Amino acid sequence: MTARTQSPSWHDKAASLAIDGRAFINGQRTTSASGETFDKHSPIDGRHLAPIARGQAADIDAAVASARAAFEDGRWAHQPPAARKKVLQRFAEGILAHRDELALLETLDMGKPIQFARSVDVPAAARTIAWYAEAIDKVYDEIAPTGRNALALITREPMGVVGVIVPWNYPMIMAAWKLGPALAMGNSVVMKPSEKSPLTALRLAEIAIEAGLPPGVFNVVPGYGHEAGEALALHMDVDAIGFTGSTRTGRRMLDYAGRSNLKRVYNELGGKSAFLVFPDHRDPAKAARTVAGSLFFNQGESCNAPSRVLVHASIADEFVATVTAQMPAWQPADPLDPATVMGALVDEGQMRTVLGYIDAGRSEGAVCHGGQRARTETGGFYVQPTVFDHATNDMRIAREEIFGPVLSVIRFETEEEAVRLANASSYGLQASVWSHDLNRAHRVARALRAGTVHVNQYDEDDITVPFGGYRQSGNGRDKSLHALEKYTELKTTWLRLDDA
Repeated sequence: MTARTQSPSWHDKAASLAIDGRAFINGQRTTSASGETFDKHSPIDGRHLAPIARGQAADIDAAVASARAAFEDGRWAHQPPAARKKVLQRFAEGILAHRDELALLETLDMGKPIQFARSVDVPAAARTIAWYAEAIDKVYDEIAPTGRNALALITREPMGVVGVIVPWNYPMIMAAWKLGPALAMGNSVVMKPSEKSPLTALRLAEIAIEAGLPPGVFNVVPGYGHEAGEALALHMDVDAIGFTGSTRTGRRMLDYAGRSNLKRVYNELGGKSAFLVFPDHRDPAKAARTVAGSLFFNQGESCNAPSRVLVHASIADEFVATVTAQMPAWQPADPLDPATVMGALVDEGQMRTVLGYIDAGRSEGAVCHGGQRARTETGGFYVQPTVFDHATNDMRIAREEIFGPVLSVIRFETEEEAVRLANASSYGLQASVWSHDLNRAHRVARALRAGTVHVNQYDEDDITVPFGGYRQSGNGRDKSLHALEKYTELKTTWLRLDDA
């Protein structure tokens, strides 16, 4: 009988992983112009991962020059739509072919559980690229109605060089949300990933080149926001910025545009999403399980996390009991264990921020369940799932984006009060309404000032619908065909047709 060979564990794979932290400019890896690097450590246990190129203004200049040259000579923008489609399809296939490597890089880089990096993040990034590949030859331009002596064409053309700045919570997915439409429309891209999670962006660029994307079309410059990010946003030869991150930094992006060339800025920013549960819902326990799963997923590091629960006072005690009963199943554990569902926060600074909010919630009088640091012996950054009951909308934990596994439960008496509380926020990214009264569900959904409103579910939408928010949650939309509008210029061509 032949003995079965045991597959290597994720820890074994991590130990043998070779990580290249150099930038990717004009189709190849390169050190920073200064030769400087910064060290990247894993939040799961503090291990050193790799030295990362510390991109600065000179590196951004080189990447933008490469992207501009690629755009102007038409090596990508002038290819027929069917040709661009095939390249992006191969890109999507390449992402899936490197599923284990990319998932492992994502987990080591920012702490999420390997099972979700492999089953959610990698496939979602590949699906996004594949979806926009399919859209390339299915989006038509327009002909306006005119008299018989004129022909009016309304066409969309690529903008040129697009700067993309992506966050650390979903590095691959956020990169794909911007890369897909930008590349599909024929633009060149310079990406600045978060210094907290640069690894998968750098590998995506290599995979894209292997798929046939011409050199210079997709460049990646890692570095700090105040150096590489600011240089990209201020660059006079960048035509647009697609940014996902904090509202504070989003304001800077608008300022940088005003101080430079008035480039378009599309911000996808923070959120404090409201989750409204009415007493006519037939299964409030399902709502409680859903909010726990949605909030604690990805360690609560999601801009659209439903972190404010507004529940009718008559069912609040039972609801909170059901939510807290879910907490043992979401305790932080080893992110490289395939059974783990909650991993590490991205770094010590983020952990301290989350713990600071938990302290604030206690001091302001909310009743805290959980909320302790966990797994201190590992050298990683872990916080228990946390539920605050009897919170009020004026508490910091209910007003400010925490980006951690912290849920605030606020009680209401009437529908009008629930809507008022939900809308009393500087954000407006997402919301959820739980009611089996069809009239109420529609009425409340229409009244909520949010870019997406879920009804009797949360976050079940897909790439076909836009993602973005109202107010200080940003402008513009990622996902769907609407995202193509961000990366194109609209041109009118009016032709006079003389009589024969």
